[in-house]
Amino acid sequence: MRILIIEDNRDIAANLGDFLSDRGHEVDYAYDGVTGLNLATTHTFDALVLDLSLPGMDGLEVSRQLRQEAKIETPILMLTARDQLEDKLAGFESGADDYLVKPFELKEVEARIEVLARRGQRIKPTVLNVGDLEYNLETYRVSRQGQRIDLNPIGLKLLEKLMAASPAVVTRRELEHHVWGEELPDSDSLRVHIHSLRVAIDKPFDQAMIQTRHGIGYSLVAPDEVSDEIPASS
Repeated sequence: MRILIIEDNRDIAANLGDFLSDRGHEVDYAYDGVTGLNLATTHTFDALVLDLSLPGMDGLEVSRQLRQEAKIETPILMLTARDQLEDKLAGFESGADDYLVKPFELKEVEARIEVLARRGQRIKPTVLNVGDLEYNLETYRVSRQGQRIDLNPIGLKLLEKLMAASPAVVTRRELEHHVWGEELPDSDSLRVHIHSLRVAIDKPFDQAMIQTRHGIGYSLVAPDEVSDEIPASS
């Protein structure tokens, strides 16, 4: 799993991150609420470990913005030194899925994360919609404005990742890992497949949806949300 730890105590973050990395998970870090919110909305994670007390923006506000404004459904395990019922209820009301009081056992953190991630997989939608683009994950049928679009398996994987994250930017590394796993292709392969996806998804229509963030990655944005500041070329 890919896990984001949002924790301002660097010793706690490092201890937890090292444990999870040793168990085979990919771990990213943020040490304040604003950075954590930015990472959680612009990258794809299987779970978030979110401290309640953070500089800049506390965990309650991070969770609230993720759920209510960004519409991010990534499972959230909230960590806190507060053990009062009111504090726990506030965490759940902000959108957290589980609550763990410090100090905690590292194995318990991993166990709770795995439960939350499995729960998130069970409620995974069967149809993705972004603007006039639709992808049925069960039948592998893709259509835009009612017109069927045929894609190869790599194109389908790229489209699923981009649609699931929309309108957030997905990094090149994330896309490559999603399609090819640890056996990464040569440097031009992703660009070639993105170009083919654009030919199928964008070229026959009036407005492009696949956007390039040069040096970062790609995003897929509904036609009425496309910004002129983001070039569509590969």
